[in-house]
Amino acid sequence: MTPAAASSSTAAALAAATLTGDELTPRQAERRQRILRASTALAARGGYEAVQMREVAEGADVALGTLYRYFPSKVHLLVAVMLEQLGRLHEQVRRRPPTAEDPAARVAETLTQAFHALGREPRLAEAMVRALSFADRSVSREVDEVSSLTSAIVLAAARLGEEPTAAQQAALRVIGHTWYAALLAWLSGRASPAEVRADLHTAARLLTLD
Repeated sequence: MTPAAASSSTAAALAAATLTGDELTPRQAERRQRILRASTALAARGGYEAVQMREVAEGADVALGTLYRYFPSKVHLLVAVMLEQLGRLHEQVRRRPPTAEDPAARVAETLTQAFHALGREPRLAEAMVRALSFADRSVSREVDEVSSLTSAIVLAAARLGEEPTAAQQAALRVIGHTWYAALLAWLSGRASPAEVRADLHTAARLLTLD
């Protein structure tokens, strides 16, 4: 077996052995939360490169082997951090929905607010987006969850009032893609905050097109 094949096999085995949220006892859930907090703190201070598994384990007060049972790699770990951040945004939208009159404006308002929040923690945002960009097949379940949660946030903000039409569902997907592409462009210095906001408003208007 080649080194690359061995590495792939090891990653697959680790992923298969990873503890998922549905399997956690209260104690394990608390330990997982400590790991996420430690990872978030490291990423917020130094970005993607600052998140080293050994330092995460030390910060969370868990053994390195235990950390790998929860998250087989740094990418798995940071995608989980992104899921946690998106979950908070989803809950916020549900508790305090945007107030604009039309669905497009509500979506644009929500995503713009989320962009401003990420702008206050640019290194954390960079770490999460880089992890999402580096994700391979071993992280496909978590990446699908990111996509689903992003769509849920957009749908909650839109408050269409009924089952979205096929055209609206397509628009929701495009809005989600635009959000991540615009965020990546901003993080890499290829787009200004004003350009990101303009792109989000343009994509959101797809909801009102026939």
